[in-house]
Amino acid sequence: MIAIYDSGIGGASVLLAVRAIAPDVDILYLADQAHVPYGDRSPDDIRAIALDCADWLVAQGAIPVVVACNTASAVALGAMRARYPDTPFVGMVPAVKPAAQQSVSGVIGVMATAATLQGQLLADVTLAHAPHLTVVGQPCHGLVEYVEAGDVDSPSVRQAVAGHVAPLIAAGADVLVLGCTHYPFLRAAIAHAAPGITLIDPAPAVAQQALRLSLAHGASIHEHGQTAYYTTGSTAHLQWQIDALGLPPGTVRARTKEEQP
Repeated sequence: MIAIYDSGIGGASVLLAVRAIAPDVDILYLADQAHVPYGDRSPDDIRAIALDCADWLVAQGAIPVVVACNTASAVALGAMRARYPDTPFVGMVPAVKPAAQQSVSGVIGVMATAATLQGQLLADVTLAHAPHLTVVGQPCHGLVEYVEAGDVDSPSVRQAVAGHVAPLIAAGADVLVLGCTHYPFLRAAIAHAAPGITLIDPAPAVAQQALRLSLAHGASIHEHGQTAYYTTGSTAHLQWQIDALGLPPGTVRARTKEEQP
């Protein structure tokens, strides 16, 4: 069983990528919707929330734990690994490396939350893979909330997306990194605002890494293909999101400290 964790429904973009290559693996998905969005919270707040979720996920015995949240990865992934050194964690690393390989203009745009853009993780991958390129970050306030509301391609969404994409186009970016797992659900709106610009979604690479770690730790990816969704928020709203976004069906339950899959 693989665990996938996000502040909300955005991490389901990684769930879909896992399902595409391992349809029989069992998946536990945790949406921490009592605290979504994470992006504008303080680092200490994000770290405390993420560690609480990690405590619960590790107790379920899933291998690995995929932190399918760029903000939580940027702020709390190191703390999770330090608390649970025997548990493999997979984080969301801004996909600067493939973006650098594909950019012709030498300018890469990164669409992300403020916390992700301010995190050391983005600075590290930029130094490692794009030291001679220009990496322009754009904090995309409000986009997570649109996806959480199931609104992914309305006129208001397109207007909001266009406002965030415009500065990146003006800076000369020819590749855009989707630096939040919610943003792949906005791909149509982003493509509309940035015609001809390459969009980089790290979810497929993260899914491959999750499966490699699962197998390396002796877990089977040939299980029952079941999906168990948990939320710290409203189960009715999560079920509605699953239906609205066309996600794989599964059980939907409230996550409490006592709840077990």
